Amino acid sequence: MLTDFFYTLRAAKVPVSVREYLTLLEALQADVVGPRSEACSLDDFYYLSRTALVKDEKHFDKFDRAFAAYFKGVEMLTDFTQDVPLDWLKKTLEKELTPEQKAAIEKMGWDELMETLRKRLEEQKERHEGGSKWIGTGGTSPFGNGGYNPQGIRIGGKGGNKSAVKVWEQRAYQDYDDSLELGTRNIKIALRRLRRFAREGSPDELDLDGTIAKTAANAGYLDILMRPERHNNVKVLLLMDVGGTMDEHIARVEELFSAVKTEFKHLEFFYFHNCVYDFLWKNNRRRFAEKFPTWDVIRKFNKDYKLVFVGDATMSPYEILQPGGSVEYNNEEPGAEWLQRLVHAFPKFAWINPEPQGVWQYRQSIAVIQQMMSQRMFPLTLKGLEEAMRMLSK
Repeated sequence: MLTDFFYTLRAAKVPVSVREYLTLLEALQADVVGPRSEACSLDDFYYLSRTALVKDEKHFDKFDRAFAAYFKGVEMLTDFTQDVPLDWLKKTLEKELTPEQKAAIEKMGWDELMETLRKRLEEQKERHEGGSKWIGTGGTSPFGNGGYNPQGIRIGGKGGNKSAVKVWEQRAYQDYDDSLELGTRNIKIALRRLRRFAREGSPDELDLDGTIAKTAANAGYLDILMRPERHNNVKVLLLMDVGGTMDEHIARVEELFSAVKTEFKHLEFFYFHNCVYDFLWKNNRRRFAEKFPTWDVIRKFNKDYKLVFVGDATMSPYEILQPGGSVEYNNEEPGAEWLQRLVHAFPKFAWINPEPQGVWQYRQSIAVIQQMMSQRMFPLTLKGLEEAMRMLSK
């Protein structure tokens, strides 16, 4: 029975050896999880098998998924975290366009796009669905929502192709939950690469080695030596993208946020949407009432802070490169100016991207951000976090 379980773990990339497998069998034969007269519960077997087979806690999550897959009757592990969105099946208004039709849609420049929108608002008198001209839903018009156009302005509703250059609606975002604990174990391990300990404060910790040396030097007379406690003195400035396309990554960003708050004593965090402009905020419900000017953030914190951006960098390039490109207000300076000021003020910086690395090459805005970050963009994976922390610790 357990032979297939062993191979399921190997297929899930859990480095379990035959020796560890035999240890598990020996434990079962020795009734470690209960006498033979009583049935072994699945929970008891789970803890026993994890103890016997997994030698590094970084593999706990892979073991959990493999265990659940096998004992639910699934022979081989698959990716259970990806669900087929129901909207894909219900979105009847969205047209299925051929590559030739998509190629035929003409992209407008920024000035032409805004001028055309102004004219449409003056001319249109009723609601439209589908079509290629009026403000409405579906279709190929550059104005509205739910349709296809390589560069458009989304007005209300939910986006579909993530290509809108401006979004006309005021949205309510939620703060990331920093109390989330499930799934943060491996993230904490990756973040620990950045920790740097120093002894600070009054001496209130016993220095055992020093006490022994002093006592020996005093011919056996006890000489107790105290020292300050060790504290992690790494300072982190965390800037997190929230809302819009980031809604797809809330769970993983919350895990990261929770782990960061646990691992780093000196942490300052702020929110932004899509790109950093002239102000940031800490409370998404009051983001327009309690603004923190970006200039104040730059001046307040020293350059010894490690600057970490968290965002999918998925937006219209106009939002980065053009004044007035923000989807929520008319910013006087382009986001690129503020990004350059931030990375100049904090030489140790990195960008953590929750989007799969395989799609980065297809997003023009990601390429722009990568260039501005001097290619210091890392995926929100354990390997990506370890590489980012290693780079920041140099």
